[in-house]
Formats: sequence, C-alpha cells, structure tokens
Amino acid sequence: MILRFLLYGLIFYMVFKLIFNFIIPLFRTTSQIRQQFKDVNTRMQDQMNNHYNQQSPRDTPRPQKVDKEDYIEFEEVKEK
Repeated sequence: MILRFLLYGLIFYMVFKLIFNFIIPLFRTTSQIRQQFKDVNTRMQDQMNNHYNQQSPRDTPRPQKVDKEDYIEFEEVKEK
C-alpha cells in the first residue's frame, strides 16, 4: 500500500516536473521566436516599402547625350 502511494507520488512528481520545466518553457520560447520573426519580417517589409516610395524618377540617373563627334565610323574589313 505504501509502495503504491510512493510510486504514484513519484510518477506525479515526474509528470509535474516535465510539464513545468520542459513543456511550458518550450511553448513560451517557441511563441517568442515566432513573434520575433514576425517583427523582423514586418520591419523589413516597411523598409522596402519606404525605400521604393521615396525613390522618384529624378533620382534615377539619366543617360547623357552623346555627341556624334565622339564616334569613329566603322569600316568593315574583308578578308581575302
């Protein structure tokens, strides 16, 4: 009788320790990591949106006009 009571007590203690020292901290850590990933993703999306919204056509470099005098006419050389 006492042995059965001690066995049940030991099993209860081990289950209690498993739940409160392993399962609950694991659940909390997992949810914190997920939240941090969501925060980082949101910040990255915001930065990308701000970057694209701040750029204007004036900011893009325009090709410079090239004078025709800068070019040398090409003559095709034929081999014999």
